[in-house]
Amino acid sequence: MLIASQMEPTYARRVYPCFDEPAMKATFNIRIIHDTSYVALSNMPAIDVSELKDENGSLWTVTTFNTSLKMSTYLTAFVICDFNYVTRTERGNEIRIWARKEAVKNGYVDYALNITGPIFSFLEDMLNVSYPLPKTDLVALPDFGAGGMENWGLMIFQEASLMNFPSDEFTRRKAMIALIVSHELGHQACGKKFCTDWFGNLVTMNWWNDLWLNEGLASYFEYLGATFVEPKLSLDKIFYAHVVQPILREDSEIARSLSEREDNIKASFSLMFLFDNITYSKGASITWMLSGFLTEKLFIRALTSYLKEFSFSNANQDDLWTHIQMVVDAQDEVQLPASVKQIMDSWTCQNGFPVLTLNLTTGTISQEQFFNKNNRKSTDSYNNTWIIPISWMRNGSSQPLTWLDKSSKIFPEMQVSESEYDWILLNVNVSGYYRVNYDQINLKRLARLLENDPKAIPAVSRFQLIDDVFALTDFGYVPIETALELTKYLAREDELFVWNVVLLNLIPDHLESTLKNHKVYPLLKKYLLKRMLPIYHYYAGFIWQNVDALEDDYFAQLYLEKFLATACWLGLQDCLDLSSELYAKWRSNPEYKIPFLIRRTVCCYGVAVGSDKEWNFAWEMYNHTNSVEEDDDILLYAMSCAKESWLLYRYLQYGLSDTLFSSNRTSVIISHVVTKDIGHRIVWEFVMENWPLLSQRYGHELLHDVLKVMGRFVKTDVQIQELQVFYNATLEEDERETVTMLLESAKLENIERRKLLSKVASWLENNVDD
Repeated sequence: MLIASQMEPTYARRVYPCFDEPAMKATFNIRIIHDTSYVALSNMPAIDVSELKDENGSLWTVTTFNTSLKMSTYLTAFVICDFNYVTRTERGNEIRIWARKEAVKNGYVDYALNITGPIFSFLEDMLNVSYPLPKTDLVALPDFGAGGMENWGLMIFQEASLMNFPSDEFTRRKAMIALIVSHELGHQACGKKFCTDWFGNLVTMNWWNDLWLNEGLASYFEYLGATFVEPKLSLDKIFYAHVVQPILREDSEIARSLSEREDNIKASFSLMFLFDNITYSKGASITWMLSGFLTEKLFIRALTSYLKEFSFSNANQDDLWTHIQMVVDAQDEVQLPASVKQIMDSWTCQNGFPVLTLNLTTGTISQEQFFNKNNRKSTDSYNNTWIIPISWMRNGSSQPLTWLDKSSKIFPEMQVSESEYDWILLNVNVSGYYRVNYDQINLKRLARLLENDPKAIPAVSRFQLIDDVFALTDFGYVPIETALELTKYLAREDELFVWNVVLLNLIPDHLESTLKNHKVYPLLKKYLLKRMLPIYHYYAGFIWQNVDALEDDYFAQLYLEKFLATACWLGLQDCLDLSSELYAKWRSNPEYKIPFLIRRTVCCYGVAVGSDKEWNFAWEMYNHTNSVEEDDDILLYAMSCAKESWLLYRYLQYGLSDTLFSSNRTSVIISHVVTKDIGHRIVWEFVMENWPLLSQRYGHELLHDVLKVMGRFVKTDVQIQELQVFYNATLEEDERETVTMLLESAKLENIERRKLLSKVASWLENNVDD
């Protein structure tokens, strides 16, 4: 038994009578009566533990806690558990990490304990503040809906977010723990005379429309805290890869601004929609940009002054802008083109973000909202403008920051000469939240520069250049050939971090089987393998000789798997041999561990290259009683990689059996098999044959998942009809309409995709031997 509370945003009212609003703060006296074999935890330290007999004579424990600081209802919390803890003291603050007894005994929470204190101290020193409570508890729950929750003095986490296995030397897991712990601690900090936690616990937003002030800021500081305790992580790379790039992809599709009008968000059901990537990642990206053009020194100074004023109360984003303005007015190093409020409101109160177009001949930069030109509705209005800070370099040397404060402007200093060695790069190291569209002259020069000297452009900017140009292609700004020109240099690209963005764009996971069945595949194979070999051999060397040497290479731990899987998918013999040898090594000695970084790919291609013997071994290991869940998932996936259709068919049949699988695994098996080259037809036949049983187990959700994948292969009206007949027989009338629309749009998408792939194929035909 275990009880833990989660009150944010509006659940405190379900636990005790209250005005459950962030602007209404109080102190809380909490007392919990519980089973004597359990311990009760709350925001404050326990000040009294006594015993109580009920009318049946049973004994209970009464734990009474100290009065809390003045705070919002959503931060009150309690946990009743039979956990153990590890503890240490940092600057007089007792830190305890609670988890299941065996996890504590095995040392799984030691890493989290070792970094919590140093991150606290780092935030205290940076913000010139100290923490107001005498204790901090962090609790690892076996099941929890969020990654973590910042209840003051009693933070709650998913186990996976707090546990590191002593056998796991790799930075990747530690980095994740450091980020999550750092994020939640970012909500806690507080001053000796005042509190600085404007991101949440002490200075709280007036209303949920400014939730980004809590979460966006905590998300920004989480990267500073995590790279402080794990200095091997590169702050700008990891921030761009995890925060900016994914949210730029998402934000162009979402119709909501960072700060909404208060009256837009009144009903509590709509509050949950605010806990999304716009609030967290866009909030963090805008903060990164703000700190960049203000300088970190002024930014922190403004935060500190703001906090002095609003500690133990509430504020909105305008209060923050006022304090930043005061700091800007009091100095003369940083000059802004408009008031802080005008600049920042253009980023927080409008949805979407801009794309800048640079014309080198005239030195003109123009801005417009980045939108999908391929399916723009004529009624859509995209007339937003932003006040945009532009960091830039010319021919490798950094230039002073400049600003674009209207829809277009001429920058004489950005006109270039006839020389092909004269080039310009905007938004260096992605300091601003926007995309850049260069004219053909500059793109040719940048492509040539990359071929001659890729290191002349910083790694984050190479990543961004490629990501921007593919996004511009997707949205109809530039032809696909423009993006492909920038990939010619890749034989000289030694950063997996950059390679990963290329592969995500050229070979998206969900399109592998579509590409495999198209004439583009052999051309892609020839073109890419030639460029992948140098970096492939570099990493294969580590895999063969000493994979532990990669323990600090964070991006290898993140992206080597995808890179290796692509090399094997493209049929690189060395990669297939590597997989089958490591897999054979494991077959002959089940004690042997395939390196975790590449286990999924090795098992998949070990099965793919092998016969039923290899498949049966995976099956046997999956049924092993002491296998870990992570390995189970890897094996479930690997068994779907078989190249023989009878093996896949048998696998699906096994999936139907109650005795072989818990029923929640069947849909996982189906979803793995359906994405494979030959799997989609096999799954389709299997689903049609076994529909009564599958429908009883999974209802129509399974059908929708299968349909999404099947839709990728719909090329003709005949195929649509075949799917349609089945759906008409199995679905209710209202669902049939949805499905018909889905199929029609899938067909149109496939027609567009085939056109695009034909263009890629023609370009590759002309460039494959370069």
